[in-house]
Amino acid sequence: MRAAVLGKPIAHSLSPVLHRAAYQALGIAGEWTYEKVECGERELPEVLGRGWAGLSLTMPLKRAVLPLLDHVEPLAAEVGGANTVVFAEDGRHGYNTDVPGMIAALAGIGVVKADGATILGAGATACAALAALRELGLTEAMVLVRDQARAGDLLAAARRLGMAVDLRPLTTELRNGDLLISTLPAGAADFISERPMVSRSLPMALLDVVYAPWPTRLALAAERAGVPVASGGDLLLHQAARQVELMTGRSPAPVAEMRAALAG
Repeated sequence: MRAAVLGKPIAHSLSPVLHRAAYQALGIAGEWTYEKVECGERELPEVLGRGWAGLSLTMPLKRAVLPLLDHVEPLAAEVGGANTVVFAEDGRHGYNTDVPGMIAALAGIGVVKADGATILGAGATACAALAALRELGLTEAMVLVRDQARAGDLLAAARRLGMAVDLRPLTTELRNGDLLISTLPAGAADFISERPMVSRSLPMALLDVVYAPWPTRLALAAERAGVPVASGGDLLLHQAARQVELMTGRSPAPVAEMRAALAG
């Protein structure tokens, strides 16, 4: 059975480390393979037809894949992106495991509910963050962006999810007590770390989706202020665990072995 992660660029991806560790722990390493495939939106239709059992998708493919699928789970449709494709007799099935991955990563630092939240960024991962916040019981979130004109996809996802969004410039001061989720790429949130984190603007917890390089300056500033921090590595681990379950049909995924492989 063949599986892979698709994206462009893809050389940095740690998904093969996680999936191969899972196959080894499940005793199916001789039956399943997992590779990296450089693939952009233009190549995606052709690559999907290469006889896979399952695919992981990263940027820029999570939205582009939706019209190429035969079945899309409700969550992926609401978020507006699928990061997982499972191939079955009745066609291609699309799922979003970023959302349960975020929920599990936050639970790992003791966050199972929040009174308020702020998201940095408005891309596909920010849309997944909105869905995760809904699962934590929130109905609204503040979203800080560089360019409000480019937040259309996020606002559309918010409407589908039934979430209200307070869209503000990225330079806006953080709100005290919010759960902070940064979906910005490496280095893009560094300027926030240069501000002193004081009691009047201290988040209750931080999820920074960057996993390399780690720790980010934002994560270090939060830790210094005593704020619990979940990393992009935690998110990567838990979303991959759900992918393994969906693709192989084996549950639960061997999270401990996958975590050890990621750390090694």
